[in-house]
Amino acid sequence: MTRVTGATVGGVSSEISVLRLDFGYFVRPAEETGSTAPRVEPVLGYVVQHPKGTVLLDSGMGWHPDVDDHYRPRRIALPDALHAAGLAVEDLTAVVNCHLHFDHCGGNPSLTGLPIVVQEVELAAAHLPDYTLPELVDALGLTYEKASGDVEVFPGVTVIPTPGHTDGHQSVVVRRGDGSVIVLAGQSHDTATAYSADALALRASDDGHPPPLPVTPAWMRRLVDLNPSRVYFAPTTTPFGCRRNCFSGAQVSGTTRHHRSP
Repeated sequence: MTRVTGATVGGVSSEISVLRLDFGYFVRPAEETGSTAPRVEPVLGYVVQHPKGTVLLDSGMGWHPDVDDHYRPRRIALPDALHAAGLAVEDLTAVVNCHLHFDHCGGNPSLTGLPIVVQEVELAAAHLPDYTLPELVDALGLTYEKASGDVEVFPGVTVIPTPGHTDGHQSVVVRRGDGSVIVLAGQSHDTATAYSADALALRASDDGHPPPLPVTPAWMRRLVDLNPSRVYFAPTTTPFGCRRNCFSGAQVSGTTRHHRSP
């Protein structure tokens, strides 16, 4: 467990804290890395501790023999990952899946009775062939809160659509009492470097730099305008971090049936 941030809310003593959870890792085969070598990739989740409750972002990796043959994962189960953070499933108030591939919703079957926020288009896609492990999504007792846009989970904690990796991908924006913002971006980008490249492409466009320039997702403008102090991702332990106004020129401190690429 890593505590990544904490701050007072609205001038009161209560904190909004964000904890990073370690769900283990898998080995992406060379044919998926764009190189001649495999790559070991982490699987991370996050917990937002808010005065009104505790929100989980992603629940770890699911199991299937085809998945295990292909990705050779080493899993840390959701209860164990939470225990390392001093928490238990019973402490959770709400759940957000950034999307429903097997490496982001593996612990969902243990989250019965909790509202699970997911974009409606993502939940529909999860029932298409070869998208995910259906038993993770359709386990008995799960309650999905289907969204078609923004959802405020608690004051200052908002789910926003960030499609790209999947059509229904979403991220969590945390607005803290001191005015700063952090973004839990799931797999909007695989690395902080990729996020930074998109942010810089927007700056180049704003500067009137002549084309051609990279095309960025429409929602990227929204994230940049939030001027987040940190952006955290599911597939990397390295966050994107900047000082205020960094984007306007200030200093920047087996079979494949069930294993669509995470």
